[in-house]
Amino acid sequence: THLLHWSLQKTLGAHAQQQGSKVDADWLRFDFTNLSAVEPDQLATIAADVESSVGQGGAVKCETLPLADARQQGAMMLFGEKYPDPVRMVSIGPLADGESFSRELCGGTHMSAVAEVGEFELLSEEGVSAGTRRVTALTGKRAAEHRKEIEGVLAKLAETLGVKPETVVEATGRLV
Repeated sequence: THLLHWSLQKTLGAHAQQQGSKVDADWLRFDFTNLSAVEPDQLATIAADVESSVGQGGAVKCETLPLADARQQGAMMLFGEKYPDPVRMVSIGPLADGESFSRELCGGTHMSAVAEVGEFELLSEEGVSAGTRRVTALTGKRAAEHRKEIEGVLAKLAETLGVKPETVVEATGRLV
């Protein structure tokens, strides 16, 4: 969720603030502020950013520090939230320049390394209320299984149409 939040803000802007999330084993739901649907090319960029971040690995560092120190280090703090002092800051990364992908205040359970995510598959993006959007994604083994299932469906569809998988869209368009 931290990497997804980072990429949403990078792609859509700082207004794409977390409004809630639910994380289970190999599945997540993430709500964020945005006035309109996220365009398909933006979703592709967001997914690619997360996948690239996972591929680069890096540590997940959790530390308890004074609120002022976390603020000075640039930790993301949601407007209107009240934070205890001291706070728990989670840093994820680093990027090539040594900076973190994400630095947020968070009390949740975390992996010890980004690579533990395994795979990331963005499933959907939808509106849940005025100004709030929701992304649903799979991670790890479940993401890999989903990709394999989709590849199987594509292969069967290509076989049925008598075309190569990369031309299924064109062939379907001709049929329609």
